[in-house]
Amino acid sequence: MVKPSNHIVVQKFGGTSLANPERVFSAAQRIINTYNQGNQVVAVVSAQGSTTDQLLSRAKAINPHAGKREVDMLLCTGEIQSSALLTMAIQALGYCAVSLFAPQAGIISTNHYNDAKIDNIHPERIVQELQNNNIVIVTGFQGITPGGDMTTLGRGASDTTAVALSVALGADVCEILTDVDGIYTADPRLVANAIKKEHISYDEMLALASSGVQKPHHRAVEMARTHQIKIYVRSATSEIPGTWIIKGEPMEQLHVSGLAIDRNIASISVSFDPDYIKASHRIFSLLAKHEIHVDTIIQTTACAFSICFTVNKQDISDTLTILNAQKQELGITNLIPNENLARVTIVGEGMSTSYGVAATMLETLYENNIDVAMISTTDIKISVLVDETEAARAVVVVHERFREQMQSNQNNPS
Repeated sequence: MVKPSNHIVVQKFGGTSLANPERVFSAAQRIINTYNQGNQVVAVVSAQGSTTDQLLSRAKAINPHAGKREVDMLLCTGEIQSSALLTMAIQALGYCAVSLFAPQAGIISTNHYNDAKIDNIHPERIVQELQNNNIVIVTGFQGITPGGDMTTLGRGASDTTAVALSVALGADVCEILTDVDGIYTADPRLVANAIKKEHISYDEMLALASSGVQKPHHRAVEMARTHQIKIYVRSATSEIPGTWIIKGEPMEQLHVSGLAIDRNIASISVSFDPDYIKASHRIFSLLAKHEIHVDTIIQTTACAFSICFTVNKQDISDTLTILNAQKQELGITNLIPNENLARVTIVGEGMSTSYGVAATMLETLYENNIDVAMISTTDIKISVLVDETEAARAVVVVHERFREQMQSNQNNPS
């Protein structure tokens, strides 16, 4: 690990924080303020506004079946534009800055186009620029393979880039500057009395991030937990205190942290010929081969043998195509998809040693005439599938039921 003598702060700016010239200059001033406090600053940027979606649309207009390598080559230009424009803004304000894209920053990735993983970072160029008193602006969301091809790391992965650079540079903190001012117990756009958290544990944040909370990205939180990197989620446009994501303390008592909605969910119910009861694993082996992520699985042999499982909504069409193509070989007699679902999750440390959380949650939903399709639990979260039209109301009523407990759990960050 390379660590210069001065304090290093990594700041990540999302696409909405750079959407127009005014916001670019606002981000530049934020970076300069941090620099003037005696820090060396590395800023990681996403593509401006809806640039990534626009680039995907342009690719589809040219070739709907374009290869993933060429799509990645195109998408990488979005972050390159952001990094150059933000660097220009900092220079216009009288400070020295340099922009680096993945090959220059030493971000080495796997060769899995569209969803690559960061394999290693060689930060020598970044360290050199910092030692020359430059502010360094690095493209997020992208890497380069050992063979020299550009890759993208998947949606939301600029957060992961920022945390990975924090690890490689030995940064004091990784700040995620965004259009929200912290982590709330529920989406404040849905729940008027949602509580902003002063701090949250890695495990709780990881559970929320994997359950529908989009910021910060779950891969970033997982990496931060592994390497004990402190993350500070805060507003890109104000000095309002944000939320620290840090190591939690072991506890036996329930500590409800928040609720999340994931609307990117669909279920498939599969009925089988009874002779194929012991071969159901072949379905999931087949889907894994095609890189389809399967989440909750429920199996029953009470009446007719069947399985119900969930996938990401964008994978439903491919999943049905794959299973229908081998319907006879798999012994499938019927496939019933449902895309009108959402997953509502309550997260909190101490779930495994506390009684009645699931009962209270289900009772609240029942009292409000909200039907539950599936239930899954872990040591830190309880999730239910409900009709998508009822998801927002489900979060509101469950949040109200646990709000007093969540309010009492607010403590000053350590």
